[in-house]
Amino acid sequence: MITTDQIEVRPATPDRWDDVVAMLHPSDSQQCWCLYWRLSSSVYSKAGLAQREQIVRERIAHPPAPGMLAYIDGEPVGWCGLGPRSEYERLARSRTIPAVDDRPVWSVVCFLVRTGFRRRGVGKALLRGAIEYARAEGAVGLEAYPVDTGGQRIQTTAAYVGTMGMFEAAGFHRVVETAARSDWRPRWLMRLDFEES
Repeated sequence: MITTDQIEVRPATPDRWDDVVAMLHPSDSQQCWCLYWRLSSSVYSKAGLAQREQIVRERIAHPPAPGMLAYIDGEPVGWCGLGPRSEYERLARSRTIPAVDDRPVWSVVCFLVRTGFRRRGVGKALLRGAIEYARAEGAVGLEAYPVDTGGQRIQTTAAYVGTMGMFEAAGFHRVVETAARSDWRPRWLMRLDFEES
C-alpha cells in the first residue's frame, strides 16, 4: 500500500521535461498538454499537438512551473496544472467560472493520475505539493474549481478538476457555486488564502 508520504512531488522544470511528456502526452493519447484553460478557445482549437508541445516546453523554461509532477519510486505517476489565474486566458473569459474578485490568486485547474495509480493518494499529494509550491512562489492564495460529488463516485474524466472533499480536507473553503458542471454535478469556486508574512 502506497502512502502519500511515499509520493514525491516536484515542480515541472526543464530538467523534468521527459516526465512532463510521459504525463501529458503518452504515445496513445490526444491529451490537451494542460493548455485547455491557458489558451483562448480559438488559439487552443487551432493549435496542433506539436504546437501545444512547443508552447508547454517554452512555458516550462520560465518560472513559475506550470504544474507539479508526482513520483512513486522515481516513476512519474501524476500531474497537477496550476499557476497564476491571470495566465489562464479561458478562465479570464469564462462565463461559467467568473472571477469573484481581483486578488492575484493562483488557480489549480486539473489533475491527471496514471491508470494503475489512482485511489492511492496521488491527487492529495499533488495538491499538498501545489499548496507548498504556490506559497513558496509568493502566491496570496490558491483557487480551485472542483466538482461536488455529493459523496458519490463519478466518472474519472469528470474528476479531472478534483473533488470538493479533497480540497476541503486541504483547508480550502467554498466561495460560490459556479455555473460549470462535471458529470452533471455542480462545481464550486474554492479558496485557500495564505497568511501574509
